[in-house]
Amino acid sequence: MKIDIFSHMIPKQYMEGLVKKAKINTSHLEQWIEQNPALSDVEIRLRRIDRYPEMLEVLVPSLAPLEAFVSPSDAIDLAKTNNNEVAEVVEKHPDKFMAGVALLPLSDIDAALKETERACMGLGLRGILMNPSINGEPIDLPKFRPLFSQMAEYDLPIWIHPSYFPTIQLSPALTQSPQSKGIQEPPEHFNNVANRFIQWPVDTSICMLRLTLSGIFKEYPRIKIITHHCGGIIPFCGDRLKLRDDEMHNFYGDTALFDTPAPLMCAYSYFGPDHLVFGTDAAEGRPHHGITWAQIRALQRLDIPPIDKEKIFELNASILLRTGL
Repeated sequence: MKIDIFSHMIPKQYMEGLVKKAKINTSHLEQWIEQNPALSDVEIRLRRIDRYPEMLEVLVPSLAPLEAFVSPSDAIDLAKTNNNEVAEVVEKHPDKFMAGVALLPLSDIDAALKETERACMGLGLRGILMNPSINGEPIDLPKFRPLFSQMAEYDLPIWIHPSYFPTIQLSPALTQSPQSKGIQEPPEHFNNVANRFIQWPVDTSICMLRLTLSGIFKEYPRIKIITHHCGGIIPFCGDRLKLRDDEMHNFYGDTALFDTPAPLMCAYSYFGPDHLVFGTDAAEGRPHHGITWAQIRALQRLDIPPIDKEKIFELNASILLRTGL
């Protein structure tokens, strides 16, 4: 059995509502879904999952942060729509989807707490998604602490995904490749690459460091926090980033690094076999669900004990989600 703990979904009704109510241009979001139809089309997704009969997906929201697109009141309604749809998909296809993760209206902390209770205790979703910052405010601030307290009480995980919105703006000189012979490439392409592959890992890593230094693991020793893309750059810092109580190792990292065994081995050395979980980033990325196969192959190629591979592929996720497998 394999449990993909970081597999994205954008439900159709939610996306339609988001496009209708968005206060910013959403054409790039609609193009993203056109390129990755399995994000929203359940039938396409089911056909792709059929290629992996021993795999279950955990459905995690995509296109976060919601508060960047719509007003606080609209965010409440859209979060409910998303969570209702995800819960329905999981209920209809329990042989394909292990669980769902809740999207929250984080611009209104009271509404977020209520929706967390409704989603986790009422709909049966198995955790919540947060970004490193909410409207520019880092999530280690005291105003967000009640959410961490709530999740510690529920004994369910918090998924951390870096923000989709770029803050890195490259100079014109950096948008000219050596092969271009003086022809300028579109700056937005370079900014997008820098955002997704350089800023995102840094964004995640700073969030992890801030949460640790804010005392999150002292306040809630059993809190479960899953970081996307293997904890950003933290595993590669090793002993250069060694805090007094070594609490950075309390985070979980997923394996969403594509077909790259060497970085995975680094993450395995840092997090250990008990805090590394299989995650693919599907249905985003490569077409035809190739992203899933690439990451299965990368993990299978690691020179580690079979029991550790079993923990990473299945057992750790089962414990985090309290599924009783």
